[in-house]
Amino acid sequence: MSETPDAAAVEDGVHTFTYREIDAIADAVADRLRDKVTTGDIVAVCLDRSAALVAVAVALARLGAVYLPLGPGPGEDRLAGLLADVRIRAVVGAPEILPGTGTAHELPVPSAGANAVPRVLAELLTPAPGSAPAPPGTLYAVLTSGSTGKPKAVAVGADSLGNLVRWYHDLTGLGPGDRISLLMAAPFDPHLGDLWGGLAYGATLSVAPDSARYSTGALVEWFRDARVDVSVLATPMAEPLLGGEWPDGLRLRDLLIGGDRLRTWPRAEVTTRVHNVYGPAEATINVTSALLGDADRTCPPIGGPIPGVTLCVVDEDDRIVPRGTAGELLIGGVCLALGYVDEEMTARRFVAAPAGAGVERVYRTGDKVRMGEDGLLDFLGRLDDQVKISGVRIEPAEVEAALERDPRVRRAVVAVRRHPGGGAGLLAFVEAAPGTAPDPGSLLQGTRSALPAQAVPQSVHLVEEFPLNENGKVDRAALLTSVAAPGTERSEELRGETEELLAGLWQEILGSADVHACSNFFALGGNSMHAVALAGAIKRTFELELSMKSVMELRVLRDMAAAIDAERVALAASGASHSLAVTDW
Repeated sequence: MSETPDAAAVEDGVHTFTYREIDAIADAVADRLRDKVTTGDIVAVCLDRSAALVAVAVALARLGAVYLPLGPGPGEDRLAGLLADVRIRAVVGAPEILPGTGTAHELPVPSAGANAVPRVLAELLTPAPGSAPAPPGTLYAVLTSGSTGKPKAVAVGADSLGNLVRWYHDLTGLGPGDRISLLMAAPFDPHLGDLWGGLAYGATLSVAPDSARYSTGALVEWFRDARVDVSVLATPMAEPLLGGEWPDGLRLRDLLIGGDRLRTWPRAEVTTRVHNVYGPAEATINVTSALLGDADRTCPPIGGPIPGVTLCVVDEDDRIVPRGTAGELLIGGVCLALGYVDEEMTARRFVAAPAGAGVERVYRTGDKVRMGEDGLLDFLGRLDDQVKISGVRIEPAEVEAALERDPRVRRAVVAVRRHPGGGAGLLAFVEAAPGTAPDPGSLLQGTRSALPAQAVPQSVHLVEEFPLNENGKVDRAALLTSVAAPGTERSEELRGETEELLAGLWQEILGSADVHACSNFFALGGNSMHAVALAGAIKRTFELELSMKSVMELRVLRDMAAAIDAERVALAASGASHSLAVTDW
C-alpha cells in the first residue's frame, strides 16, 4: 500500500477506492475492534464482495484475528450450528443477519457498491461452551461440506497463503495497473487468492456484479467494460465461454479455471492464457496448474504441482503407484492447511506421508487421479462419489464420460437419487452440443454398449443450462428436484389383464403398493437382482421368457406389458414355443 497509495485498490462499478483509502478504513475498523478481538479470535464475516469486505479482511489480519467468510446470507440455522461448534468471538454483517445475543458495534466501512449494505455491525459474542478454537497461527478459516451434513472449518496459516500468492504473481505477472476480478463467492476460498493476490502486488480488485456470475453474456460484457486482466472462474462458468465464439475487445490476459472436471479445450481463436487449476481448501486453494494448448487427451489435465507442493498418487494400501496408474491423490508441502477446527477430524485426514514421498505430512484428498508420463494429473472423480448399485460400485464420472462420447452431448452430469426403501439409481442430465437436439432415449441406448447394466442411468433429461450453486459448481440437488420423484409420475390407471398381473408382480418384488401404468421399475428402487426375480416371475405367470435385456430396457410398466402381449401374440401365431434366455444381455 505504501508504494502506490493513490492507485485504485478496489473498483466497484462507478465507485473507486484507493490503497490509501482502504488502508485508512482498515485501520479504523481495527481500532474499533481492538481490545475486543485479539490474536487467534475467530470472526465470522457475513459480507459480500465489496470494499467493505476487503477492508474488514485487512483489519482482521492486522489484529491477528481469524477471518471466517460466510457470505451475506449464511442462514439462521447454519449460523447457529456454527456458533455451537466453533469458538467464534464476533460476527460482522448487516444488522438483520446477526445473532442478536451479544453487544454490537458499528464499523466505519463503505456503504457504496453493488453488493454493499447500508450499515455493518460487529456483534461480540461469548463463545459457546465446548466450541473449538482455531489452531495457533491461523490467518483465515473457510467452511467445506462434510459427509455428515455439517460443514467443516479448515484453518489456513499465513505461510500457506503467501506461497499461493507468490505463485499467482509469478504465473500471471499481476502488478500495478492490472485489474483482477473479485468474482468468486465470498464464502469460498478462491476469493481469498484474488483478494490477497491483488493487494500484495498493487493490482486493482474489480468487483463483479452478480449477473456476471450466472450469465455468460453478462460476464463477457463485464470483462470488457471493467477491463479485467486476470480472472478466476468456476468450471461451469468457464466452459460456455471456451466452447463458444471467443469475444472481441477483451483485455483478459490470464484465465484460471477450477472447481470441477473441465471437459472443454480452448478453441484456437482464444487469445487468453487458460490455466486449468485444482486444489482443495485443505491445501490452500490451488496446488496444481496446467496451461492449456492444443488438445492432446480427452479432457484437459489438472496439471502438475505449483512450487512448494508435493503430490503422491497411492493405491488402497498407501503405496505410491507408477505413472499411468489411477489412485488417490495425497498432497503435502507448505500449501497444507493447519488442519480443521476439529482435532479428531484433522487426525483422520492429515496423516503421515507414505514412504518415498519426501515430506512428513499429507492431506488425503479422496480424489481419484492418474499421473501421465508427462507428469501431469488427470482428474478421474471422487472416490466417495462411488455408489453401489446391485452390489456393483459405479463411478458417476464414468457414466458422464460415456454420455459425452456422443458428439451431440456438450456436457453430461450424473446425479444419484436415493430410494426411500434403500438402494440408489442414477439420473443423467445432458446439455446438447450447439445445433443438435438429441433424443434422450437414443442417448440412453448409446450407454448400454459402454457401461455395465447397473451403471446405465434410469433416465436422461435434457437441460438448456446447468443450475449452479453459490460457489459456481453444478447444483446436483437442484437437478434432482427438477425430476419427479418415484411415485409422482403422471398417474394412469392400469388397463387390461396383463397390466394388472404385471403390476402385482412388481408390487411383490419391490414391496411397493403405488404402482401404475407409467411407473418406472428402476425409479421405484428396482435393480438387476430385482430384474432377475421379475424375469422368473414373468415366466411363471405368462408362460414365456422375457430376457434380462428386455426387462432392463422396458422400464415402464405399460411398455413391459405391451411387450409381453406382443410376445404372446407371436407365440400363438407360430404355434411354437419361443423363448429368450434370462441371462441374455
